[in-house]
Amino acid sequence: MSQRPRASLGRVLGDLGDTLLELLCGDPDHEGEIGGIVIDDPDDEPLFPARALVLGVGVPGADLADLVRRMGAHGAVGVVVRSRPVSPEVRAAVQEQGLALLGLRRGATWAQLTALLRSVLAEDDIATIEQESLGGLPAGDLFAVANAVAALLDAPITIEDRNSRVLAFSGRQDEGDPSRVETVIGRQVPERYARLLTDLGIFRDLYRQQGPVVVDPADLGHQAVTKQRVAIAVRAGDEVLGSIWAVMEGEITPERAAGLTESAHLVALHLLRVRAGADVQRRLRTDLVSTALEGGAGAQEALARLGIAGRRLIVVGASLPADHERDSERAAEMNRLTDAFAVHLAATAPQAAVALVGGIAYGLIPVLPGGGDAEDRAVRVVQEFHDRVGASLPVVAGIGSVGADIAGLMQSRAVADRVLRVLRDGHVTQRVARLADVQTPSLLLELRDLAQARGERAVGPLARLLEYDEHSDAGLVESLEAWLDALGDVTAAAHALFIHPNTLRYRLRRITEVSGLDLGDPEQRFTVMLQLRILAPR
Repeated sequence: MSQRPRASLGRVLGDLGDTLLELLCGDPDHEGEIGGIVIDDPDDEPLFPARALVLGVGVPGADLADLVRRMGAHGAVGVVVRSRPVSPEVRAAVQEQGLALLGLRRGATWAQLTALLRSVLAEDDIATIEQESLGGLPAGDLFAVANAVAALLDAPITIEDRNSRVLAFSGRQDEGDPSRVETVIGRQVPERYARLLTDLGIFRDLYRQQGPVVVDPADLGHQAVTKQRVAIAVRAGDEVLGSIWAVMEGEITPERAAGLTESAHLVALHLLRVRAGADVQRRLRTDLVSTALEGGAGAQEALARLGIAGRRLIVVGASLPADHERDSERAAEMNRLTDAFAVHLAATAPQAAVALVGGIAYGLIPVLPGGGDAEDRAVRVVQEFHDRVGASLPVVAGIGSVGADIAGLMQSRAVADRVLRVLRDGHVTQRVARLADVQTPSLLLELRDLAQARGERAVGPLARLLEYDEHSDAGLVESLEAWLDALGDVTAAAHALFIHPNTLRYRLRRITEVSGLDLGDPEQRFTVMLQLRILAPR
């Protein structure tokens, strides 16, 4: 098995140079492949892969020469900054370090650039099968396919999925109109254009017809759409995989229509290869992460294939609350969570490995040398993930301990599982935690497990209260627990129960009468509080 090749700096400029990037100075014709993307942050020393492409976000002009020298010392192949005039000092630094300085064009965002770079680089840290070819092009390389189709049709094209997301695009996008540039930069057909296409029945015709569909800009009536579009659906049998959109002026001759049809067949093969490859890689990554977490003879080899052998690691377990979604929907939501978690860690901890194992999204995060408290950093990284996706995915995550070997990795997973159980069952309000934050609730859950395994049942005063509530539905146990949680504050406890304080005072008197508890005795209060946590039905 061989490592899938990453793109060179020259290819990145060739694919993205029309709309996002320009060469400010330096030599882009470096031999070899880009090893990864690094975002420069003066307050957080990142982990530099070999031949990294560095994104200098918000770097002032006065600090640019220093940034170039620092990145050259780390072996970076290029630095990207916002487009600007380049001073002689910066040119000298670029020449001295032997790298290329690229400019991000005005109107494009760093988030868009990062997403596009990851698509072009097609980074894959797991070994894959030897490079295949389909139609004379590398299998699954949609950007190469897009450029080949553009050359065949003599028009800039985009390859889009059923949701109008741009999967790949060709060069020469500057020949399009403003709406095409906006679509390529955003990797998505803007909602206002998609709505117009829907209202005009373009998508309906596109998915019903076998041949091309012509979109006249005059029909859309939007000032940003000035050039004709020709689209054709990409099919595999009866399934529509996506579509090809060409900025193509003039009449659609039979020769042009035949070229579009042939292109659609070629793109369909590559889209199927991408989908199959993604499924294979997901299963392979899951097997490797699972093997590493379980320990045993194959764990070290699994870590080596994941590219994190010999590293100190922290295991993070992420999931959804126990009461979130039905079982039929939970699996799909967990797949979404795992994919989002993998994307987040790819930007913040590039060598991390993420996989869905046993219904939990586990992340194996390498510890940065000299990076301070590793658990604190893991909490920050995962908390940022929660803040980003919490509105749509109410994720909870447990942070494990630092593991220096296979045994330590297994211990880290055990700790993450303990923490995650507390969070999933809603015993605390936190959404991201480590063991120090939830140790007591975790121990109580383990005591509860032990009591259930031994068949323990509540006896004494609590048993009498439970029996009384079962027959009379008086809510005495619930009232007692709320009063204890409120440290004896009747007003606060009544508010939590949505009852009048006088009603709660009456129930407290009944609790004493029925159970025989002396609520003024701290020992009895502690005993019944512990029994409520361990023995009472919850």
